Amino acid sequence: MIIYSRGFIKQKKEERINLKATIYVFMLIITDNRIPEQAKESLSEYGEVVRFETKGITYQAISGHPDIFFCRVGTQLIIAPNLPDHYKKVLTQNSVSFVEGELPTGYKYPESAKYNVATTDKYLIHNFRFTDPVITDHAAGLDLIHVNQGYCRCNLFPLKDDHFITSDKGIYRVLSNYNFNVLMVNPKGIVLPGFEHGFFGGACGVLKDKVFVLGNLHYFDDGEKVRQFLKRLDYEIVELYNGPLFDGGTIMFI
Repeated sequence: MIIYSRGFIKQKKEERINLKATIYVFMLIITDNRIPEQAKESLSEYGEVVRFETKGITYQAISGHPDIFFCRVGTQLIIAPNLPDHYKKVLTQNSVSFVEGELPTGYKYPESAKYNVATTDKYLIHNFRFTDPVITDHAAGLDLIHVNQGYCRCNLFPLKDDHFITSDKGIYRVLSNYNFNVLMVNPKGIVLPGFEHGFFGGACGVLKDKVFVLGNLHYFDDGEKVRQFLKRLDYEIVELYNGPLFDGGTIMFI
């Protein structure tokens, strides 16, 4: 029998973390500071976790949601101009290039939805009555798809090869008309403090071939549907803590 010392175990854990850091090349991971601690610890194995929160800019339930302040179009990161300076410094110190949008994130909907845009390498999807113009300015070569939901990224999880998961019936109808492969799920049971439920898109993030879920799909009524949908696309599912899905406003990998 081989007995390992605590020091050896710690060393091996550090080696695993260093290997992931090598694979993902020093990743910033922006997530709502209110997600469960175990989820933060799990994410920290993949990069530096930026615990995001704001005060007095928008209403409490979404005040720490990255997808209310950040939008990535292709390789360009676009931020709300009233993003707190602390986070602008974090981006700059980590050599993350960004441009500021034209309009500030507001306190109430729809002013709070200007940056909540779903993007892929081919499409920009949003309610374009509300979209910050800097985002559309950077969308050259992309097809713009209008939906009535301003909180589009919260409600829509884009995946590869024109596959999507949504918890919004209106978005589902629009994307289905484009003959995309769209899985509709019921958002019941997704935690968003202050509301009856959150939304599926806000409980997830994607990085290369991995889908990260803020929670365990076992606790989600449509969890097995989601699991099979992702499996067919050859995604690895990383469930970040053992509990119900938590809407943290998207896990952003930068």
